Amino acid sequence: MTAVTEARPPVRGTPGPGRGPHGPGAWFLVLPALVPILVLSVGPLLHGVLLAFTDAQSGRTEPTRWTGTLNFQDLAHDRLFQESFRIGLVWALTVTAAQFLLALGLALLLDQDLRLRWAARALAIVPWAMPEVVVGIMWRLVYHPDAGVLGETLRGLGLGGGHDWLGDTATALPAVVVVGVWAGMPQTTVALLAGLQNTPRELHEAAAVDGAGAWRRFRTVTWPALRPVALAISALNLIWNFNAFALVYVLTNGGPGGRTRLPMLFAYEEAFRYGQFGYAAAMGCVMVAVVSVLLAVFLAGRLKGGDRT
Repeated sequence: MTAVTEARPPVRGTPGPGRGPHGPGAWFLVLPALVPILVLSVGPLLHGVLLAFTDAQSGRTEPTRWTGTLNFQDLAHDRLFQESFRIGLVWALTVTAAQFLLALGLALLLDQDLRLRWAARALAIVPWAMPEVVVGIMWRLVYHPDAGVLGETLRGLGLGGGHDWLGDTATALPAVVVVGVWAGMPQTTVALLAGLQNTPRELHEAAAVDGAGAWRRFRTVTWPALRPVALAISALNLIWNFNAFALVYVLTNGGPGGRTRLPMLFAYEEAFRYGQFGYAAAMGCVMVAVVSVLLAVFLAGRLKGGDRT
């Protein structure tokens, strides 16, 4: 007598042939999000890297030639580019640090049970909703030496006035840094405020019962919970600030005397004012490499101290 084996239906949730987590079905679901990234991000990035090893120029009738590392060798001896890089590092580090410290204080304030807290939170994100071009035009009016709000306020206080903040080589970069901090602080505030609201209130209450003061509660309860958010938003701010363009372009266009010429502005001028596409692409590659190194050092320093997310 032959035993008949009854065919059992597949258990629900068990992937069939070709339907596993790495099967064709999964790739088909990922394609709508993957194709725009490849076309709009990875493709132009690879094209820019290849362009950096050529002598591509605008209006050139001769074929573009492969020049190897010649553009990078020229950059190593370009003092103007090195100076712009120094200015870019000063700008990025200063703005990122100031944004974080001021945003942390504002987030702690907005986390308190205040009257009209909803209105204060709405006003805090107004700069974030404004385009960078509009912010730049607005602050140019604020810094105007004759009719600017800042000059009028200083004259009213008897502290003088009429100073050309954006046209003076000594004050141009600090003035632009102030604008960068003001424009970029809201998103940092929102991120830190979200981290604060995710901190369990029971921990604060327990620390208060144990007699911990405000500073000790912040150091032992608030900051450990807020540290992953602070690490992420600081890293993003560092990248955004180093790649800043529109705000500084509207405010000073890199002047006076190149004192606010950030690396992105320098590359823009080389590409679209002088038509040196290959040289500008090499600048872009160097900027990507430097930002990657800075970000790796920043993250390694934070993670070494136990800030693992």
